[in-house]
Amino acid sequence: MPLHSADSALVLFSGGQDSTTCLAWALERYGRVETVGFDYGQRHAIELTVRPAVLDGMRALRPAWRARLGDDHLLDLSLIGKISDTALTSDVAIAMQDNGLPNTFVPGRNLLFMTVAATLAYRRGLNVLVGGMCETDFSGYPDCRDDTMKALQVALNLGMATRLKLETPLMWIDKKQTWELAEAAGGQALVDLIRRDTHTCYLGQRGELHDWGYGCGSCPACELRARGYRQYAAARMALSS
Repeated sequence: MPLHSADSALVLFSGGQDSTTCLAWALERYGRVETVGFDYGQRHAIELTVRPAVLDGMRALRPAWRARLGDDHLLDLSLIGKISDTALTSDVAIAMQDNGLPNTFVPGRNLLFMTVAATLAYRRGLNVLVGGMCETDFSGYPDCRDDTMKALQVALNLGMATRLKLETPLMWIDKKQTWELAEAAGGQALVDLIRRDTHTCYLGQRGELHDWGYGCGSCPACELRARGYRQYAAARMALSS
């Protein structure tokens, strides 16, 4: 794939499967890539702990990635946790709400993430924002929708007089295809790094290493990740047989 060396990207990087896959996607395309993570009082704050090791692992995978991967930024957005009452910011059971959304939905989270990332990109001279939002294999979060991201891109560029581009490489693929995208970008080594080092579990559990990675195995994030991995592994086995 062509390297757009004139473009530079800021990847919203949580330390999870999706954002790590998006980071690999960006490193294959842009000559300069930086990362940003957010501490928003999340219940699964373990993702902030694993971020540095995942970034180190990405640099070690390919010399070109090491050369392109620049600064990492960790920003305090604890305001989100203070004004929200959700299963991702409080120790409550995961459940569906009367509005049809799971209580893992953190209102305004992705909107604020992208707005703050755009502000950082402006200061850092970066012209592409990359996020792992997905409308295909998700929990119905309205701030993960393609229409939301397109509208936000317009609003950000109008508000800052910029030409920022918001890229969401996972928007139309499911979790099986996300594993396949990781393999296409970084081979089996990246798949293994994602399994071993990233974190997705909403409950923040890092006990047993499953075939798909660490996690409780029963929260919505673990179930999506596990199902996608097993579909991916089954497809690979079928091709090799």
